[in-house]
Amino acid sequence: MMKTMKNILLLALLSLVFSVPVHAAAGNTIVLDGSTTVGPLAKSFAAYFTKKYGVKVTVSESGSGNGAKSLINNTCDIASMSRAMKPQELEAARKKGVTLVQHIVALDGIAMVVHPGNPVRNLTKTQLRDIYSGRVTNWNQVGGPNAKIVVIQRESNSGTQEAFKELVMGKTAPISRTAETQASNGAIKNRIASTRSAIGFLGLGFVDRSVKPVAVNGILPSKATVKSGTYTVSRPLYFYTAGMPSGKLKTFIDLAGTPDGKRMISELGFIVR
Repeated sequence: MMKTMKNILLLALLSLVFSVPVHAAAGNTIVLDGSTTVGPLAKSFAAYFTKKYGVKVTVSESGSGNGAKSLINNTCDIASMSRAMKPQELEAARKKGVTLVQHIVALDGIAMVVHPGNPVRNLTKTQLRDIYSGRVTNWNQVGGPNAKIVVIQRESNSGTQEAFKELVMGKTAPISRTAETQASNGAIKNRIASTRSAIGFLGLGFVDRSVKPVAVNGILPSKATVKSGTYTVSRPLYFYTAGMPSGKLKTFIDLAGTPDGKRMISELGFIVR
């Protein structure tokens, strides 16, 4: 009888252990997955949080879409995303009984960038749509040199790609199949910096002297123009959680509203709400 009871207790204990989600098994940890744009901010928060609270925070940058999947499938604690959840993601979460909670952590401009040697300084949204849809293929059609435009976009899983399509392309202008795809903000920046006739888009925090931002409808991307709303190719950046966060997870989410969090947001080139 005692042996039988011990076996029952052992089976119950094993069942409890193996029912714990992967990300919770390590104990005092927080796991983030998602956007490469939000990645630098997530990593900065993670390093600060680990040092201050002794909580191990890991950050993966597999793209906003994969971050959403990880959160819905209970393999991360926070999905870092450069776009809002899509209707199909919200529906997938609902079917699994997951309540997704959105937290805006910062604002970001999507900067349209060209090679520093490109004389073009301003493009309208209509011109951008025409370039990315393939209607305009030479820089001389938009006031630039006689050179074929090399169009660079992000991969389909990218939140920045989704935001660009929504903010610039709209619902009726698909991006040309001839557009070249790069896997990250850094990869786009490197491609543009080495390609005189290229155009692409980056999160504002990734812009440096290796590329040149162009004005959109006469407005250059900057912290001031994004915050004021005058630069219209901009979006919020998000942390998503499964349900309302509590404990250390809530403290991590709330970091964006603290003086130290705001300092990190600003230092990385993002915009405090």
